[in-house]
Amino acid sequence: MQDLHEACGIFGIYAPGVDVARVTFFALYALQHRGQESAGIATTEGGKIYIHTDMGLVSHVFTENDLQRLKGNIAIGHNRYSTTGSSVICNAQPVLVGTTEFGLALGHNGNITNSKSLKVELEEKGFLFNSTTDSEVIANLILSAPEKEIEGKLKYTMRRLQGAYSLVILAQDKLYGIRDPMGVRPLCLGSLNGGWVLASETCALDHIGAQFIREVEPGEIVTIDGSGARSTHIESTRKALCIFEFIYFARPDSILNGKLIYSTREKMGAVLSREYPVKADLVMGVPDSATAAGIGYARASGIPYHEGLLKNRYVGRTFIEPDQRLRELGVRLKFNPLTQEISGKKLIVVDDSIVRGTTTPRVINMLRRAGAREVHMRICAPPIRYPCFFGVDMATRWELIAAQKSVPEICASIGADSLGYISMEGLIESVGLPKDIFCTACFTGEYPMPVQLEMDKLQLEARPSSSVRSLSEIET
Repeated sequence: MQDLHEACGIFGIYAPGVDVARVTFFALYALQHRGQESAGIATTEGGKIYIHTDMGLVSHVFTENDLQRLKGNIAIGHNRYSTTGSSVICNAQPVLVGTTEFGLALGHNGNITNSKSLKVELEEKGFLFNSTTDSEVIANLILSAPEKEIEGKLKYTMRRLQGAYSLVILAQDKLYGIRDPMGVRPLCLGSLNGGWVLASETCALDHIGAQFIREVEPGEIVTIDGSGARSTHIESTRKALCIFEFIYFARPDSILNGKLIYSTREKMGAVLSREYPVKADLVMGVPDSATAAGIGYARASGIPYHEGLLKNRYVGRTFIEPDQRLRELGVRLKFNPLTQEISGKKLIVVDDSIVRGTTTPRVINMLRRAGAREVHMRICAPPIRYPCFFGVDMATRWELIAAQKSVPEICASIGADSLGYISMEGLIESVGLPKDIFCTACFTGEYPMPVQLEMDKLQLEARPSSSVRSLSEIET
């Protein structure tokens, strides 16, 4: 993967008689690919909200004792990659806000484009902030809503928010799942042992033995309590599902809009072989996100597929900086070439995308040092020329190599023998869904709503309020 950072992963469960904290832990394990900076779980029992969050991977954040302290029949969980706010403990989710009269916990995947003005408005009303995330802005906006009933507060909040958001919320012994009116980020509904679950991807349902029911619709609020699951909607004018869910973000075994992600990536490789054929000895995909596309290219072209890079699956995200010698090794910390297999060979290397163009030349240099005669790059995404403002920490426009260089210039810059990007038409063909349901702004610059092109992920950074409350203090 080339310098593109994941969206967050969210999960929720309402299941009396089930160890919901433990189930949430394993669901977050399945969603680890969507965020590796921090993780957290919140539960509720008898009107009290319990929460545990920390920095790092799910396996590092929770112990058996932590899970046993998270009591209740309702839980939400969150894996974070920061798109608004720094990667620090106060920004870990779920977010907890409120008073003894009314409190809630919230997990968010997405990015609110008008969060700065909303935060100023809320601060003027006396709301205090303990983090620098747009997720806390959403939570406090719910508290500030003039409506008395929670469903009315949620609708009020949705009408005020601009941008992308899929949410799981604990409030008043209920579980809520919300998807923004454009449906930019995914959210699905499932059942488990007579209870209900919400998740960013269907792979999380598979891991915990839940049955997939359907996707939460754009603009929908799903309310889950002792009487079951019911839904209400606010108006949705257009759909804008992020097409990068199919290219990279979603796990290959997830199903999105009725399409198995693995199959769509195989088709991307097949389309690339048709659009950019070349004579070569072997096809390889950059693991793991482009493996399926590499297999698809090989199958369609008749050129043998072979692993050329082995991925160290235990690298993960670390907060320990390498020394200068290790830093110079660059991608060797993540990949190692199978020298005897690729030496003297002409290679077709399939990858999901090129963002800044800093990682790709290192991969190509590694393959050349391992003896590759030629390296032909084939990319499953069209050239990325515009930044994302809807939940992907991609890059500013001046950092995007395709915004500054032509395809031949990029080819020379990365040191490839040839370079081919899938066409927009080929990408849509591969996914097999109508183009008008997607957000493709990072390729075209045609955003589904007005955005500020100078938006900064740290725009809410300020000294957080010192009035941080005990993590299990709020009673609803």
